[in-house]
Amino acid sequence: MKIHFLVLALLLPILSAAQNQPAVDKKKHKVVFQLTSNDTLVHKALIKQIRNVQTAAPNTKIEVVCHNNGIVLLQPAVSKQTAAIQELKQAGVDFVACENTMRERKISREELITECRTVPAGLVEIIDKQEKGWAYVKAGF
Repeated sequence: MKIHFLVLALLLPILSAAQNQPAVDKKKHKVVFQLTSNDTLVHKALIKQIRNVQTAAPNTKIEVVCHNNGIVLLQPAVSKQTAAIQELKQAGVDFVACENTMRERKISREELITECRTVPAGLVEIIDKQEKGWAYVKAGF
């Protein structure tokens, strides 16, 4: 009987700690984030949301499509998240700039971070991802 109590006393802290650990989703999700805001608080929230997804579901493939006012996230001359983008890119997050927005705002490829790629139309990129089964998230609050 004393041995059972000893075993229980030794296992209880381990079991308790395991219950406090966040669950990790092992599925291979695909998520496309749409960013249309130039608000730096929205940019900060987006980076946090991406990191939260990576922590909770580390096998998730993530793409961020920046168009309209959101393109400033990808402009190192004005973005406050360049270092975070570089870090996330190394972790496999794909950042995409809309060429329609670039043309409209006269933004050259050289004015964007090297870690991003461009697509002809940001909205069509999002539509294409959704048609292929990607989940859609509007960046922000």
